[in-house]
Formats: sequence, C-alpha cells, structure tokens
Amino acid sequence: MEGILEIQDVRKAFGSLRALDGVTLGVKEKGVHILVGPNGSGKTTLINVVGGFYKPDSGRVIFEGRDITGLPPHKAYALGVSRTFQIPSLFTKLTVLENVLVAAKNNPGESFVKSLFKKAWVKEETEATKKAFAILQLLGLDKVSEHESSTLSGGQMKLLELGRALMSGARLILLDEPISGVNPTLAHEIFGRILKLRDELGVTFLIVEHRLEVVLEYVDTVTAMAVGKVVAEGKPEQVMSDPKVIEAYLGA
Repeated sequence: MEGILEIQDVRKAFGSLRALDGVTLGVKEKGVHILVGPNGSGKTTLINVVGGFYKPDSGRVIFEGRDITGLPPHKAYALGVSRTFQIPSLFTKLTVLENVLVAAKNNPGESFVKSLFKKAWVKEETEATKKAFAILQLLGLDKVSEHESSTLSGGQMKLLELGRALMSGARLILLDEPISGVNPTLAHEIFGRILKLRDELGVTFLIVEHRLEVVLEYVDTVTAMAVGKVVAEGKPEQVMSDPKVIEAYLGA
C-alpha cells in the first residue's frame, strides 16, 4: 500500500467500546478521500488518531513515509497534517485576513528581538500577507478579507478554517463534516473549492461527511466503515452499491 498516508491495523478502544477495530487504509497523494458510515462507525475517531488527538492502542500511522503514530497534534501539524472541526474555531474579533495570517509558521515579527528591528521582518511579513490574500482568493473570501470573522456565514467560516490550514503549509488536511449545516448551493461551492485546492496546490484531503448526496460527485475514493471496521473501499458508485455498505446503513 503506497500513498501520502498509510493507516495500518489501527485499534482504539474506550473502555469496552472498540471504536477502531483493525483499520487499514491508504490515502493517495493529491486525492480527495472520504470516510462514510453510520454514526458510531469510527470515522471521526480515525481522523483524530491521524491528527494526534487520540493515541491508538495499537497499529501505525505513516505520513509521507514517516511514522507519526501517537505524535501530539502540534507535532503532526508541524509536519504538514492539519485537522479542521465540524464547528469552526476562529478568532472572532480578528479580520478574515488576520485569521489566516496567524497560521503562518515561523513568523519573524513574533520574535521579541526581531520585532524591535523592522527591517528584519517587514519583507517576510509582506510575503506572508500576499500568500494569505492569494489563499483567500482561491477560497472566494478575498472580498471579505477586512471583515471581522464573526460576520461570516457558517459556510464562509468553514472555508476560512480551511484557509488557515493552507496557510500553515499543510499537505494533508483532515476535514470533519465541512458542509454540515450549510445550504446546498454553498455546500457544492465548498467541494468545488476543495477540488481547486487539490488541483492548484497539490493538497490531499481525508474527509468525514454525511451528506452523500453532495459529496460523492467530488471524491476520488470512498472508504465505508461500520462498527470500527472498514467494510468497503473504492470508487463512489462501487462502494455505495456494495451490499455490506447498504446493510450497515439500513442496520443503523
């Protein structure tokens, strides 16, 4: 199994509950890979293990050939793995542009010594601002760049959180229900933006999402889960017609 991410026989239990029971799957580089399944199937637990929010009981997580099993979130983030959440967590009093800028790594203006000498950081600050604005253009948020983030719609907030992940230099982005609570038009726009980011920036996405009527036309690979196990994997039409997947949903 080869890819930007390899999950090998991962297990995670919470007391007597086996949330992940020997999950193995691979995510191809520059792919849009979705995890589907009924509530309680282990999807969110899996991306929490990949992102470092949970440590697996056993198994391995390999990112770009490096074993990141059990690394805490900030270390996984530093390596290029970024996780967004169903409910965006933004700095509501900062502007849209400022929210993206805070995700820039190694900002020289934040150094106590360098902050005293403008010439030591102004060029890099300018470049960071250009990069942040370019990201906002890709996300369709450039026209609201000077608005406080609290004024955005729910869908725009989800796009902004995605923008912060991009600003960090993430190569693998884990999205937890990116279109939950979003109207159908904006839901399609969000996934259209995801494809654009994949194509233009080479970013890989691993996504948990329940709104299959929207997402299936945008994804490359579907992994279906039930009771902590992978029950099917492949192209969308192949997986969603699999009897094991149909049984898992009907049984839920």
